[in-house]
Amino acid sequence: MRAVIVIMLVLTAGIMGLLAQTGTGTLNIYYIDTEGRQSTLFLSPTGESLLVDTGNAGDRDLGRIVDTLKAAGVKQIDHLWTTHYHGDHVGSLVALSKQIPIMHFYDHGKPHPNDRIVSAAFLSSYEELSQGKRTIVKPGDKVKMAGLDITAVASANQFIRSNLPGGGRQNAACMRVQKKDESAYMDPDNGESAGFVLAYGRFRTIDLGDLTWNGELDLMCPTNRIGTVDLYLTSHHGLAKSGSAALVHALQPRVAVMNNGTRKGGEPDTFRVVYESPGLEDRPRP
Repeated sequence: MRAVIVIMLVLTAGIMGLLAQTGTGTLNIYYIDTEGRQSTLFLSPTGESLLVDTGNAGDRDLGRIVDTLKAAGVKQIDHLWTTHYHGDHVGSLVALSKQIPIMHFYDHGKPHPNDRIVSAAFLSSYEELSQGKRTIVKPGDKVKMAGLDITAVASANQFIRSNLPGGGRQNAACMRVQKKDESAYMDPDNGESAGFVLAYGRFRTIDLGDLTWNGELDLMCPTNRIGTVDLYLTSHHGLAKSGSAALVHALQPRVAVMNNGTRKGGEPDTFRVVYESPGLEDRPRP
């Protein structure tokens, strides 16, 4: 059965919700408006929860995440996936843990040693919080949630080399894309991002955190191991450091969501790549 995607806008709560429905139930996805940061809640048909990233520190993002969890009826976070350790992805994690139980943590392991943004204080708190209930994911690892198939495809600058269902074809879009010079980036933990593909029946979505341009090429070229997806969360908030055609055009998403803010992301080149992507069911007007 073809997956059905329904988009709901709940502006007062700072949430965009999507439903993926098959003959066996509904997967609920809540994109929480952390205004250029990232936090996404997945709620399985059996009520199991997966929260990806926790936005920035401060009352705004924390409040929106907590409100979303309450609206979804979540009493505990069964799985907390951290893509990488920058403050716009982990800022509310420690404060959130004081308001709701977190049962298990997933991440890419040690931060990149040259990153100048990762907070040592956060890492210390995170080590304490996650002790005894932490998984450092490797490409190919699974998150066990009933009814869902969640596969890590990137982690610590390593990428899946086996084919997911529908993957394995040569990626023609790679021929039009060149690697970039990323040597001057002050925030290389972006490239360490732990990303996954989530499948529910025939519905598929992908979240690669802030994986940068060259990492996208390492993941997708010359062979597209992933195949296509229904729903694509744009890499890296829609910054031009990510979002290559080699990734987006090969994935051929039906729906794209961009977690940009008023002064971050959503760059013209990124919009162009998304706009030109084959498969979009309703293209934005130029």
